[in-house]
Amino acid sequence: MKRDKTAPRPRPAAPPDWSDLHRRMDAARATLERKLAPSAEERQAVLHARATALARAPEKPRAAGSGLDVTEFLLAYETYGIESSYIHEVYPLKELTPLPGTPPFVLGIVNVRGKILSVIDLRKFFDLPSKGLTDLNKVIALRSPQMEFGVLADAILGVRHIPVDELQPSLPTLTGVREEYLKGVTADRVTILDALKLLSDPRMIVQEQVDV
Repeated sequence: MKRDKTAPRPRPAAPPDWSDLHRRMDAARATLERKLAPSAEERQAVLHARATALARAPEKPRAAGSGLDVTEFLLAYETYGIESSYIHEVYPLKELTPLPGTPPFVLGIVNVRGKILSVIDLRKFFDLPSKGLTDLNKVIALRSPQMEFGVLADAILGVRHIPVDELQPSLPTLTGVREEYLKGVTADRVTILDALKLLSDPRMIVQEQVDV
């Protein structure tokens, strides 16, 4: 008679103890949180840093586009600039009528579409060398609520934006009346005139009435 050599069947696995498994997971989570949690000294340092940051005065933001839009022009071999916001118009110098009895720096008057405008020669006003008048001369019409007149330019160079913090207060070569009406000097030696001071100068008022 032959023996039955079939292997015994394995005993079924015991069901997992879910309550014990949850206890182990909770214990591991608590241990991990204790390791990750900052110490009392670390919490104090964080709170101190936050308080210091909140107490610090906020930095004043720099204004975007802080600068001047200026129109550059040639005057007696030097480059000057005037804020474009004070410039009403630029047109060729023509049909100039001399005005007797006025200061030497008053070049004369022009008729601009029926409006009489006096023209100031800044070369004489600033005691600069004169080149004489040509067909290339331009008149830059300056305007404020109180006054309007034109200033003579040998040539118009264009418009550019100049950051205010790049302007220098003056140069040793700028003396006398030019420094009085100076707004600043750029790094490439462009003299920026103070248009508001020019427009506020009572000497620019032409009292003489002339029929044109």
